[in-house]
Amino acid sequence: MENNASENLQKLAAKIKDIKTAMLVTAEQDGTLRARPMQTLKIDGNYLWFLTAINSPKSHEIRNDSHVNLNFADESNKLYVSVSGVASVTRDRQKIDELWSEPFKAWFPEGKNDPNIAAIRVEITQAEYWDTPTSPVVHLIGYAKAVVTGEPYHPGDNEKINVS
Repeated sequence: MENNASENLQKLAAKIKDIKTAMLVTAEQDGTLRARPMQTLKIDGNYLWFLTAINSPKSHEIRNDSHVNLNFADESNKLYVSVSGVASVTRDRQKIDELWSEPFKAWFPEGKNDPNIAAIRVEITQAEYWDTPTSPVVHLIGYAKAVVTGEPYHPGDNEKINVS
């Protein structure tokens, strides 16, 4: 089972490694879902890492309900990935140093030692992806075949990945 989980994580990492922005979905105290763009800084085993402000609404929401969802989309390659996980906010200096790059100075004027900086770690529990052909001709042929045969159109791969 562990080997399969490791293979699934490698497959997931390969799919999302070039997608730099994910939409992080958290829940407010009343259950309202909120999404915001986040730059994925590192994929480390079954963890995804991001930088954030310790006093941001997302940090408070994660402390209140650690279940999150991350959505990745690569429109040019017709690849879509949804990742479910459990998030935590940490002020681990070593991890912040590792994730830091100068463009973050726009949000953290004092640099990587800014008192407001923190890291978000998302432990991946499950993921699902949709990987479809990019050729409009392939889509058109598949659509036409579905209309003629009455069989549902399946434009590509769809797989649920369990990592636990």
